[in-house]
Amino acid sequence: MVLRKKISKRLLPLLCLLALLGSAQAAQAEKVYTLKFATLLPTGTSWTKTLDNWVKTVEKKSNGRLKFKIYPGGVMGDEPDVLRKIRKGQLHGGLFSGYGIGRIYSPSRILELPFLFKNIEESDYVRDRLMPEIEAGFRNNGFELLGWPEVGFIHFFSKHKIQSIKDMKKSRIWLWQGDPLGEALFAAADIKPVPLSIIDVYPQLSAKHGSIDTVYMSTFGAIALQWYSKVKYATHISVTNAIGAVVVSNKFFNQLPEDLQQLLKSSGITASNTIRQQTRQLNLTSKQLLIDNGIEFLWDWDSVNMDEFIGIRNQAAAHLIKTNYIPEDFFNKTKKHLETYRKQHNN
Repeated sequence: MVLRKKISKRLLPLLCLLALLGSAQAAQAEKVYTLKFATLLPTGTSWTKTLDNWVKTVEKKSNGRLKFKIYPGGVMGDEPDVLRKIRKGQLHGGLFSGYGIGRIYSPSRILELPFLFKNIEESDYVRDRLMPEIEAGFRNNGFELLGWPEVGFIHFFSKHKIQSIKDMKKSRIWLWQGDPLGEALFAAADIKPVPLSIIDVYPQLSAKHGSIDTVYMSTFGAIALQWYSKVKYATHISVTNAIGAVVVSNKFFNQLPEDLQQLLKSSGITASNTIRQQTRQLNLTSKQLLIDNGIEFLWDWDSVNMDEFIGIRNQAAAHLIKTNYIPEDFFNKTKKHLETYRKQHNN
């Protein structure tokens, strides 16, 4: 009996410790994390529906331990505003275009350098080979890359006919304010754009004496943002295949338990891949929808002076390399991957 009491006294602290550890683990397992996520996309589009499905999947598979609060339609401001709020901890993640991506890891914008890729297959091949370095670049700059959707091929939309660079020089073309790639491209073409936040584009297009009469966007994006309703013409030619990214701050991501990190990452990749495939199809159907709604598409590839276009591209690239927005070694690496692909496919 005495021995049993002695053993009990010795075991009591251990049992208490185990109980405390168990309750701590239970509390940890039950902790709920809320990811505040912003996007410029308005509600009701196929993209936001895919994001909604992503949210439902994560919340279900996490047993409610990881929840989302989505802020759509630019209610949190333009992409620089959203990034600033993420860095302050007011938001945790977002869906960004190349403009926002450039403010996280600018070398990745090599993927939307105008007139670099002949087709989507070339772009996909090069992107896949650059992606490990791009992911590391995001991580080193405070973000976890959850997926790589796509905005798609970018066309010009205008209130008047555009059928040449000369016509563009006469236009009041919007420039996404503070975009180094856009600035370099327009400067190389000797075009003087009108810098505006993307939030201000629709009001200025709508105004009787607005500051712009020409914008650039994918066909699906022009419909989603309602810009198409304020223009009459569009170009068949596309400047580039615009990129996109789904990101979350390292600060938020790193506090998650490992299983929730894996869930967020794997589901984010799946949702982004779905958006990318949707976008490619939607941009095709959207072009026909725009035509059906009276938008006249002009200036096709058969009337383009490609030497002039390539010259503008090279001049813009030289500036971006000089300013280290896209480092020269990254540019050369991209060209090497592209050359490899073209040799393999006899392009």
